[in-house]
Amino acid sequence: MTAQPPEPAETSGAHTYDWLGSGQSFLEAWLGSGQSFLEAQLRAIHSATACLWIETYIFTDSQTGRQFLNALVDAARRGVAVELLVDRFGSGSLPDDYFEPLLRAGGRQAWFNPPRPGRWTLRDHRKILLVDGATVFVGGCNISDEYAGDGVTRGWRDGGVRITGPVVQAIAQECREQWARAHQNTWRLVRGGYCRTIGSHAEVTALFIKPGLGLNPLRRWLREDLKHAKNVAITAAYFLPTRRLRSQLIQADKRGARVRLLLPGISDIPLLARATRSLHRGLQRGGIELFEYMPQVLHAKALVLDDIVYIGSANLDPRSLRINFEIMLRIKNAALAREALAQFEQDLTHSRAVTPAAIGGLHALGRWLLEKLAWFIFARLDPWIARGQLRRHKRPQHP
Repeated sequence: MTAQPPEPAETSGAHTYDWLGSGQSFLEAWLGSGQSFLEAQLRAIHSATACLWIETYIFTDSQTGRQFLNALVDAARRGVAVELLVDRFGSGSLPDDYFEPLLRAGGRQAWFNPPRPGRWTLRDHRKILLVDGATVFVGGCNISDEYAGDGVTRGWRDGGVRITGPVVQAIAQECREQWARAHQNTWRLVRGGYCRTIGSHAEVTALFIKPGLGLNPLRRWLREDLKHAKNVAITAAYFLPTRRLRSQLIQADKRGARVRLLLPGISDIPLLARATRSLHRGLQRGGIELFEYMPQVLHAKALVLDDIVYIGSANLDPRSLRINFEIMLRIKNAALAREALAQFEQDLTHSRAVTPAAIGGLHALGRWLLEKLAWFIFARLDPWIARGQLRRHKRPQHP
């Protein structure tokens, strides 16, 4: 039996499903661009015969959004059970009746956490498509035109994976629980993770991150994997990790690992990019190689640690690690890791290195103040507000 990361004294209320079994969970496809990811999802929706579940943060009234809505309506009309869960904050541009055609066709749709006093900051940031209870798509792409491209000549740089196997059952269970949460005024979030195991060889682990300020399963697994990794390649759309995680990356470099970090040169949240740049100097001094992706907005969330790949909706920032509902897959698969690393190397050809000279010796006062202010807003103020809202609206449930 493969050893599990040790349980911390306190966790963030996140479930960890660890599916073990030689050949029982397996990767079906690596989808390395937003275009390929969205197209594969649409094909799967068109071919569904029994049930469909979509959970997304952003759904826009765009060509891509209309393609998905029409595909879901067609599926419902042919008898497929369709459920669509959309975060109301992320999709705030849509009118309340936008999905009425789906409802008339027999599908179901719900808004997650409509804005209300005292709970507007807690968001469902997951991107999941579950098809016929047997295939699941997980990645960083929202349902919007920004993601419909190759990430180089057009569209944001993003992607995901399609998998089958027993882990899909764990994801389906969590989707059912999330649907129930969308209809509750107060959430019950389990304190402490738990694992389900099958067989004897670890392959795919689904990590569900939920609002809370404790140690979540993504950080637990990363802590353990970084102790042994020799080659670390991280693609991070939004990078503002805890001091401890930054220290773990630096410690990996000090014991001989190569640690590379690909960050956005163009960001859809410029102020957060400023906050990230306030960390550049310390990361450089710690030996970490920094790069910025230049052709398009970088929105992907993927980590490669030797033969282990992490991919999903979570960023390495306070909102994903402490505030949002997120999903990440930890996949131990050498073939996938080679493909993901090849993707990383290809992305580097469209990037620029962040060198000590580029960082500069002494920041201009205005630039330094802006970076520190941005860091305070995202690393301190946002989590503080979320913590207060969570305390008022969470009913802890003990295992």
